[in-house]
Amino acid sequence: MRETPAVVIAAGVIAYFFPESFCWVRGLTQTLILGLIMLTMGLTLTTEDFRALAKSPLDLAIGAAAQFTIMPLVALKLVKLLGLNEGIAVGLILVGCSPGGVSSNLMSFLCKGDVAYSVGMTTVSTLLSPIMTPLLMLYLAGTRVDVDALGMFQSIIFVTILPIILGVSLNRFFGKNPRYQATKSILPLIAVLALAAIVGGVVSAQGSAIAKSGLMIFAAVLIHNGLGYLLGFFAAVACRFPMPKRRTLSLEVGMQNAGLATVLATKHFPLLPEAAIASAVSCIWHSVSGALMSRFFAHH
Repeated sequence: MRETPAVVIAAGVIAYFFPESFCWVRGLTQTLILGLIMLTMGLTLTTEDFRALAKSPLDLAIGAAAQFTIMPLVALKLVKLLGLNEGIAVGLILVGCSPGGVSSNLMSFLCKGDVAYSVGMTTVSTLLSPIMTPLLMLYLAGTRVDVDALGMFQSIIFVTILPIILGVSLNRFFGKNPRYQATKSILPLIAVLALAAIVGGVVSAQGSAIAKSGLMIFAAVLIHNGLGYLLGFFAAVACRFPMPKRRTLSLEVGMQNAGLATVLATKHFPLLPEAAIASAVSCIWHSVSGALMSRFFAHH
């Protein structure tokens, strides 16, 4: 939905000034909301989509490699160059190690990118994330803080893989049902509201901390995200991808599933509240910048 940035920003502003309005988004509720977002992704996929993925394994492998190398390494470099404190560092690295964001598929569609490739990349990076995200965090951030790789693996399975499997299964058995198809039409709205709720929950809990370190967090998130778009595009150029696929790879690399990172940061790094804040700020900014990038690509 084109309204995604506005809705997410509005939730953040409301939560900052009226924190009690989002105090219910905590713990298991927050996890279930993210699971709902991933279920909406699963409901957009069919068995035909997975068959299509098998037809371009090399391009998907290139995309996955770019996804799980560019953003984690850029995050690590920024941590050192900007001298970020432990909490912001963990949050930024966690965002970098997360899979592609679901909204990147919409942005690819709006800028006339390769939508099939976008869906394929998001799906592959999400399916790989239970292994890649914990391992990368252990390798890149394990010297800073204790990383519960096994616990993170279990969390990602619960909030990403199982909802996607459920969504694909529902499509398989009820895909031809008119009422089912009508119900699916409201999924984009549900996903946007759910994402806004996650951001609102973090902002309501950490509003004062955001005020103290907001500028540094925003600068780190903005640079990280911008370099992701740039390096993703040039990676596609180096691989001689056509322009639609270049746009898509740029968006897929730059836009992370910061909602997942927010939930993981809240659950696994409770003593570092700035980690969740950095992830939540990424949630907001990736939605805004993704919309801006899609408009830029659509006119160039």
